[in-house]
Amino acid sequence: MNSLFDLQLTKEDNLLKKFEEIHDYIYANDGLSPQQTLEEFVKILFVKIFDENENLNQFAISAEEWNELKTGKPILSITERINEIFEQTKQAYPDIFDNDDRIKISPIALGFTINKLQGISLLNSSQDAKGLAFQKFLSHHEKDGRGQFFTPEPVIDFCVAMMQPKPNETIIDPACGSGGFLMSALKYLQNNYTELDTKKVVSKYLFGSDINKSIARIAKMKLLLEANGKTNVLCTNSLEDLDSLKLSLSHSEGFDLVLANPPFGAKITNTSTLSKFDLGHKWTNHSNEYHKTKSIYPNQNAEILFIERCLQLLKEGGRMAIVLPNGNFENPSLEYLRYYIKLKAKILAIVNLPQETFIPFGTGVKTSLLFLEKDTPNKVRQYPIFFGRVTKLGYQGNKNGTPTYLKDKYGQIIKDSLGQPILDEDFSIIVDAFKEFQKGVKVEKDNSFSINYNELNGRFDYDFYSPENRMMFTKLDTGKSVRLGDICDIIKIKSRKLKDQNQTVEYVELSDINTHSYEIINSTTYQVHELPSRASYEIEEGDIITAIAGNSVGTRKHATAFVTTDFSGSICTNGFRVLRNFKIDTYYLLYFLKSEIFLNQMFMYRTGAAIPNVSDIDLANTLINLPDDKTIADISSKMKKAFELRQESKKQIESISLELV
Repeated sequence: MNSLFDLQLTKEDNLLKKFEEIHDYIYANDGLSPQQTLEEFVKILFVKIFDENENLNQFAISAEEWNELKTGKPILSITERINEIFEQTKQAYPDIFDNDDRIKISPIALGFTINKLQGISLLNSSQDAKGLAFQKFLSHHEKDGRGQFFTPEPVIDFCVAMMQPKPNETIIDPACGSGGFLMSALKYLQNNYTELDTKKVVSKYLFGSDINKSIARIAKMKLLLEANGKTNVLCTNSLEDLDSLKLSLSHSEGFDLVLANPPFGAKITNTSTLSKFDLGHKWTNHSNEYHKTKSIYPNQNAEILFIERCLQLLKEGGRMAIVLPNGNFENPSLEYLRYYIKLKAKILAIVNLPQETFIPFGTGVKTSLLFLEKDTPNKVRQYPIFFGRVTKLGYQGNKNGTPTYLKDKYGQIIKDSLGQPILDEDFSIIVDAFKEFQKGVKVEKDNSFSINYNELNGRFDYDFYSPENRMMFTKLDTGKSVRLGDICDIIKIKSRKLKDQNQTVEYVELSDINTHSYEIINSTTYQVHELPSRASYEIEEGDIITAIAGNSVGTRKHATAFVTTDFSGSICTNGFRVLRNFKIDTYYLLYFLKSEIFLNQMFMYRTGAAIPNVSDIDLANTLINLPDDKTIADISSKMKKAFELRQESKKQIESISLELV
């Protein structure tokens, strides 16, 4: 290689500055979007690396050519030379370039880029310089483009630290995006194994695939800059045929470790694809066991299919970490999914993330992390499961994800021994707790605890099993408690009045309840055809209505009311459930439905992010504590008297007559 390419970079800032200058020049002069600019820049980096690998020495521009370009003269020799190298580059990387791909920037922008990069060697520069420069560059420009590229770096590093990869373990991310998990795994290995052969790890043990070619190119480029040689990033749909996927990755026997943040909410509707997945089929429940049917769902969330695909990609005993929306951990309609997971794997850990985790990256979806070990034989056994909750991310949940740092009592930022500010996060605390747990230590800390497998029912969410909730149930179990569904009828049949479109009815909404006095204080007159679609149940004098939907469920503003004569025959929203035919004292039950014990249970049973709700099964299962008869009678008497006084108060006010003289 001639001397033009011999200059090496030892500081990433030098290369980062060049990357930024190139990106800004293309963006400012060619009218491309930030995302298009990034894609073109990555193509040119591939051309540069191919030129160096093949010792072509064609990625260059002379001073004369550059001066002529600046005067506006078209210099075809440069464009033709680079396009010819690009054609060869496409042949070298057929999995991430199409035959019709071309470089789409102007000759002047191309000349500027070559001029900035020709004096350096990307292959001979220090790994740290290249890797850090490209990572810093991408951390800015990927975010300007598409948020779906991103899993927050602290979350990625946490998943890797929890899984503790080893140098000889094969690692795959089947929805790798721009390669965040793969790069974090490599960084973890480099930091923990001093004699690590980085080039061997990249070429033999790291694998990724993504359906988007532009994103896959970025992931491949990251790995190329870490260790020039073979990289195992493919542009492919990981939900397609499993055998061909394993064959493409040259690992038919499976992988030791899967790390993934699959796309959330995307619906898979292809019947052929769905039919190949157990979780593409409907499941039925018989005697608390789920069984797959022959019926295929019309559509299924992509992340649910990815759970099955990740398990399929693992060797027996292999481990996986996956980011999932909280609905997969708690929604009653997805209990079959959690049954399937328990059927196929050992649950290592479940870690809850705060609401704001993904807000800087374009979504407010509540998420948790699931850590599994493949266990197809599924032997009946007992083992502990680790639960953790992250409360401090090390960044703010705002658009910019502004870093947050530890501060002393004077408000000054605390720094480490190297003078670097220390992030205010508890990822590292939870990792340490998990490592203790792995040694057999029973964990019971502020943000982490463990339970035994036999304590795990149909839900996987942190709140459901938190120590305070388990303590509450222990107390209820030791006392005299009954299920709500056993001491009254829970009415959820639509009123017959709704069949007469022209009938006039009174309608009661959640906001029509005075939550402090257990009273319905308002209703609205409608004809049936004018009612909102949520209008559902007819209420009678003596009923109790209690909320099962809305943000106030399980809080002090939870809506519960006693139905008086004034509102008998009204229609209420399906955000309520109607309680009737009581087997215990009505006024005592009314009091209990506003107690901390009941509200805590309702809050624990809540599912759903947009509109929290409690299922009918969970409502029926809420426990009602029954003290001795004297206490019940005393509470009932006071509640009844309070209602009578309020009714008398209304009558007194209504009897006032003021005649104007």
